[in-house]
Amino acid sequence: MESFRVVVIGGGVAGASISYHLAERGWTDVLLVDRADLTSGSTFHSAGLVGQLRSSVTLTRMMMHSVELYRRLAAETGVDPGWHEVGSLRLASSPERLQELQRLAGWGRTFGLPLEIVSTEEALDRWPLFDPTGVLGAAWLPTDGHIDPTNLTLALAEGARRRGVEVRTGTRVVGIDVERGRVCGVRTDGGPIAAEIVVNAGGMYAHQIGRLAGVEIPIVPFEHQYLLTEPIDGVGPELPTMRDPDRLIYFRGDAGGTLVAGGYERDPASWRVDDGPPPDFNHTLLREDWERFAPLADAMQGLVPAMREVGVVRMINGPEAFSPDGEFILGETDVGGFFVATGFGAHGIAGAGGVGRVIAEWIVDGEPGWDLWRMDVRRLGAQYRSRRYAEVRAREIYATNYDIHYPGQERAAGRPLKTAPTYARLAALGASFGEKAGWERANWFASNEDPRHEERRPRGWAGEHWSTAIVTEHLACRERVALFDESSFAKIEVEGPGACAFLQWVCANDIDRPVGSVVYTQLLTARGGIACDLTVARLAEDRFRLVTGTAFGGHDLGWLRTQLKDREGVILRDVTGAWGCLGLWGPRARDVLEPLTSDDLSDDGFPYLTGRELVVGHVPCWAQRITYVGELGWELYAPTEYLLTLFDTLLAAGREHGIVAAGYRAIDALRLEKGYLAWGTDITPEEDPFQAGLGFAVALDKEFLGKEALLRRREQPRPRLACLALDDERAMALGNEPVFADGRVVSRVTSAGIGYAVGRSIALCYLEDGLATPGTALEVEVFGERVGASVVEAPLYDPKGERIRS
Repeated sequence: MESFRVVVIGGGVAGASISYHLAERGWTDVLLVDRADLTSGSTFHSAGLVGQLRSSVTLTRMMMHSVELYRRLAAETGVDPGWHEVGSLRLASSPERLQELQRLAGWGRTFGLPLEIVSTEEALDRWPLFDPTGVLGAAWLPTDGHIDPTNLTLALAEGARRRGVEVRTGTRVVGIDVERGRVCGVRTDGGPIAAEIVVNAGGMYAHQIGRLAGVEIPIVPFEHQYLLTEPIDGVGPELPTMRDPDRLIYFRGDAGGTLVAGGYERDPASWRVDDGPPPDFNHTLLREDWERFAPLADAMQGLVPAMREVGVVRMINGPEAFSPDGEFILGETDVGGFFVATGFGAHGIAGAGGVGRVIAEWIVDGEPGWDLWRMDVRRLGAQYRSRRYAEVRAREIYATNYDIHYPGQERAAGRPLKTAPTYARLAALGASFGEKAGWERANWFASNEDPRHEERRPRGWAGEHWSTAIVTEHLACRERVALFDESSFAKIEVEGPGACAFLQWVCANDIDRPVGSVVYTQLLTARGGIACDLTVARLAEDRFRLVTGTAFGGHDLGWLRTQLKDREGVILRDVTGAWGCLGLWGPRARDVLEPLTSDDLSDDGFPYLTGRELVVGHVPCWAQRITYVGELGWELYAPTEYLLTLFDTLLAAGREHGIVAAGYRAIDALRLEKGYLAWGTDITPEEDPFQAGLGFAVALDKEFLGKEALLRRREQPRPRLACLALDDERAMALGNEPVFADGRVVSRVTSAGIGYAVGRSIALCYLEDGLATPGTALEVEVFGERVGASVVEAPLYDPKGERIRS
């Protein structure tokens, strides 16, 4: 039997890039296979635009790596990929869009990208063919461009070949072999091939390929159309690319004066959602759909009048694979050694270089060098086994691709899906629901709205999806007591004779404590970065419950399974849906709970960071004294069949104490005020506990995963997390804004919000030691305006932690 260390399935641009980067890292025992020819799926019909500035730090880095790679490929491989670094214009045809561009300009400065806001006249100088009527300005990024998708793929494949990778076309994978939960090879129409690693880079075929290994990859093909015009004077490959997101359209020049023009329809058409592409769909396009494209064509002719005078040479309609949340789908699946790289939408060409880099790092090093949480395949829950659910979610992503997404704005498709037993009760109280990982969660309650708090509404975008109820709920928690439904929090049980030893190895803190202990800890990567951030409650000698964020359950469970490997005597279970959770917090929390139970709730009787079985009213609970808001209180875990009764019992008992039902937007403001961190924003696999101020949760007197790397990092100078207070309380950063010292960019905001009890606008960021000293004067750019800020001692609220312990 043939054997390779790695088999990459899919000869599109992603598969070629992964093969190239693996070979660059010295892994040359690699086979790249495609059922037909290279680029015969989606790659050949891509429009080829390459834009770098994206919605997340990591995705922007990936796009920037692509540009760096594309610049050198021709000289390195002898195959010209057709890279044209002509720059890009992004027009603003509304005041809101101009605000977005101003935010993007600040965001770009944190990467060193030379993005600038230019006037309409300056934009016309660079792209003279558009009608300036209604255009308010533009963003200009000179290092963007466009590339020939087919030649790019051929160049990457040639680079891989030159280093020893075998490229085999006309080879269809018909099966994937899995033994004891790990991939061991593939079966092709030419025979079986053994492999340690298999990469599914099948593009629009990725769903079908995944099922060969028993893995659900929820990509959905959507038709994407663009046209090629007859020659237009002034158009050529050196014309900058241009997007007008308010009109949902984009343009690039091509050889011979052809203008390439496409866009994103409001009524997108999915394609073969259940069956996937047919086996012989090679170098094939779909039928033109002029009726659906007509609104885009009208917008194009309105913006570029020259298009009214020329004919259309050809309409391209090709399927592209979209993910249900608009993010790439990358990483190792639940089947060990089986990796996936797909779901690029219409951005696969721009992202291909970065995708190849991070997947190669993941395979070679065991983990990627950048934080890939938003793209990690493990983020996608069991709900995406439904093709209908995946389709309706992906449809909304496509239709709103160019829309402005305001902070706190919720998507509507496929809702409601997962609800706690309290859902109807929360709705009756006026809950404004948000959604995370399919769960419906109360953001705030209309019944708590108070017009007196209107003067505290954040300025600009931060005040768009906001309510005075957030302030009411925040202050009620600080001054009296608030009740939060946290049932969506992910819960993982670890059980068995080897459970304690396993958790002692993967957790940086000491888990081997008495039954009833509750421990806050990080789980580290081999490089010492923070892979997970959670609490561990010891329920019995051999049973533990881990509680993590709603969106992180699948990721954290997958990470634990990866570390478990062949270890015996340990069982991992996701018990999220089995247990509801209510958070009762505030200075009067004990007054509410004491009459409902016979247990001693005093500081001595029920100390902080402990848990126990407790009966509340008629409801048996597991109660643990812990907080994410910085107040006295308990998390009460009850079997879901009891949750509604528990909620009603607590709400009734709390009325005389001024209790309010409160939502997640208050939680976020409360935790910022108290200096509690959020994984995925403030802490990621790129940061370690010491630089994040979490050294108190690290037990250096034991061995744990990542300890050696952590100790090395501790000795190296690196930025550490700092708290900033902005001079203007209503100037609220949203995250990723540049932070300036003496006119130079020194950091970017990780998370931010308003502390309604302390009356300050708060932002967190990482600063070098010389700048992290309290009192240091800085500036934060909020929508193009620099707002004064100063480093302050954290936390701003209850710095000694007296309120949570008494």
